[in-house]
Amino acid sequence: MSELFLRTQMLLGKEGMDKLHNTRVAVFGIGGVGGYTVEALVRSGIGTIDIFDDDKVSVTNLNRQIIATMDTVGRYKVDVMKERALSVNPDVVVNTHKCFYMPDNADEFDFSVYSYIVDAIDTVTGKIEIITRADKQNIPVISCMGAGNKLDAAGFDVADIYDTSVCPLARTMRRELKKRGVKSLKVVYSKETPISPDSMFEEIQMQSDRKGMPKRIIPGSTAFVPAVAGLIAAGEVIRDLSGK
Repeated sequence: MSELFLRTQMLLGKEGMDKLHNTRVAVFGIGGVGGYTVEALVRSGIGTIDIFDDDKVSVTNLNRQIIATMDTVGRYKVDVMKERALSVNPDVVVNTHKCFYMPDNADEFDFSVYSYIVDAIDTVTGKIEIITRADKQNIPVISCMGAGNKLDAAGFDVADIYDTSVCPLARTMRRELKKRGVKSLKVVYSKETPISPDSMFEEIQMQSDRKGMPKRIIPGSTAFVPAVAGLIAAGEVIRDLSGK
């Protein structure tokens, strides 16, 4: 047994660790939430991880993203995350996908190869595509709801999407998934009422999300709230896959 996972094996056992080593997990979105998810998955012994994100590290990521440093600004997030993962566990297999996952490129990816999927993106269209495709193939998913404009890191809970309340993103997802016949979905969400960012930032809040996509409101965020959501998601993946 590698000393790297000694403390984890004390809790999960050899069989649990073997299960984690033999699984392949996909994480969509390597930002404030998804970056911490990948970090925890690597440190828990997941054998293969696919990471999806087309964005580059920016200065505005420094306040909350584990891969963001002055040295990584301007680099692709998936490249930085892979480099970090290998610096922790040289044996982990990390497949990088520099893409913004949406319906128009969804057919390029085969979900059947994954043992578990983590949805940590903030675009409703992309989230729905991930969840509905996984649902059709019976691949377990945990989806992260809104972590922006919040300050209570202890306010998160894990529930079925249809048992959520307060969270505006969860409300939208409940409606859209019900239309598509998705009967159940595990989510990480917060009941904290979102805070309205200071009005002095109104102009910079509205910006184009992606080329050809409508403008969206950019939320305020902190170093601790998205991190907690990401770690909770990783914990659910580890427990489910290890059988604990």
